[in-house]
Amino acid sequence: MCLLAFQLQSHPKYKLVLMANRDEAYGRSTAPANFWSDHPEILAGRDMEQMGTWLGINKRGKVAALTNYRDFTLPETGKLSRGHIVSSYLQSDVKAAEFMELLHINRGDYAGCNVLAGSAEELYYYSTIGQSIKRLTSGTHGLSNAFLDTPWPKVNKTKALLADYLQQTNEIDPEILFAMMQRAERFPPEQLPDTGVGEELESLLSSIFITSEDYGTRCTTVLTIDSDDYVQFEERTYTNGIFTGTQKFLFHIEKPAGS
Repeated sequence: MCLLAFQLQSHPKYKLVLMANRDEAYGRSTAPANFWSDHPEILAGRDMEQMGTWLGINKRGKVAALTNYRDFTLPETGKLSRGHIVSSYLQSDVKAAEFMELLHINRGDYAGCNVLAGSAEELYYYSTIGQSIKRLTSGTHGLSNAFLDTPWPKVNKTKALLADYLQQTNEIDPEILFAMMQRAERFPPEQLPDTGVGEELESLLSSIFITSEDYGTRCTTVLTIDSDDYVQFEERTYTNGIFTGTQKFLFHIEKPAGS
């Protein structure tokens, strides 16, 4: 996952609205979003090389996502797959704050990354680079390959597009969110960060939707949870930048027994 924007507890109908692009090598084997056969409570796409995921939700309303932290001036660290962070949280009964504490303790196992974990009621952010656990406030947030709300041009753009749209509508049209995440224009060089990849690659990676010879946006996900705990999860997949399919799931969050 390389870009996401989300609004938390700021809309009269929706507790959480999230839109996200996963950028990855075209050759990396990936399964589209579905409920997993080995963990039927988890709804997510799946990296078939390491069997983890970048974004998912479970039937109890636990949500998690991650992005890699891009700074090639930093030493390479960690040998475990970062995708296991998300799947481990979605499988567990551990509360988000405790999970983030455990991740902080074990942060050296993973290369640099940002993690969101929690629910539409209580969402936390942690970076293995920044090493600070933060409970998120209501509002619109954005995350790419730096810290949460770092003002990279594509982060600022997706946040603004999402906030403006949600201010004007009571009923979300997913088509509009998908269109926001398909914008392929690059931003001017003087606005871009220097993450150690060189000017040409920095420019390529600056667009919201990325295409290149062997790397780019593989899928876009739109997730909403409304005030009645009704979940809408839709993923659109792409091959070499060309749309190839849609997976859509609708369900109510399961309440604990006795509630």
